[in-house]
Amino acid sequence: MRLFLLLSSALLVSSHYFPSTPSHSDWNPARATYYAAMDPIDAVGGACGYGDLVKNGYGKATAALSTVLFEKGQICGACFEIRCVEDLRWCIPGTSIIVTATNFCAPNFGFGADAGGKCNPPNSHFVLPIEAFEKIAIWKASNMPVQYRRIRCRKEGGVRFAVGGGGIFISVLISNVAGAGDLSAVKIKGSRTGWLPMGRNWGQNWHVNADLKNQPLSFEITSSDGVTLPCYSVAPKNWEFGQSFEGKQFDS
Repeated sequence: MRLFLLLSSALLVSSHYFPSTPSHSDWNPARATYYAAMDPIDAVGGACGYGDLVKNGYGKATAALSTVLFEKGQICGACFEIRCVEDLRWCIPGTSIIVTATNFCAPNFGFGADAGGKCNPPNSHFVLPIEAFEKIAIWKASNMPVQYRRIRCRKEGGVRFAVGGGGIFISVLISNVAGAGDLSAVKIKGSRTGWLPMGRNWGQNWHVNADLKNQPLSFEITSSDGVTLPCYSVAPKNWEFGQSFEGKQFDS
């Protein structure tokens, strides 16, 4: 079954495991499979809406998440550390990978969760690019038991705001988010307005109906851990639909 996959920032491989700290959650059991891109379109699209992941700085350190992990798109942008466990025939000892959640692995209810429905509830499952999978396991292993934990994201540069829409409909794709990685709330402000709450369209695409043309745009974004980051005058007065801008960044 073909996945829309988005591919994430340069693949990070560690030869050790991080100690549990407030910035790292406990290890949890899951399984992981891989996909191999058959044509260039497999590198774009995806349920989080990030577009071309290589162009947008995510590279191939990405993952599609099963229903119980995807949280209806709230999780988009979160970072996970994954390591192979149990099957010493196939695991590459002492390695782990760090991936960003960029896509959804849809359930297949024609099969049971213990058969072909690998992404069916209640399974915790990651689908990885083969380049990422082969950092922790031999590719012949296919459906592997793994452990995962949520970690803080580290990103280069500021948070990116890609402005789309038309007329009074404004949509903003927010990417390259450090810290928690995923957002729970977004507000937008023009020079002639107060702060306007934006609604989640899907993934990390947010929208609002407002006439904000010919006004510099500011954003206030709140991550899933409750940290709020104001980014003032991110877009200049003469901004246009289709342009992208860079703001401040969360601490990682």
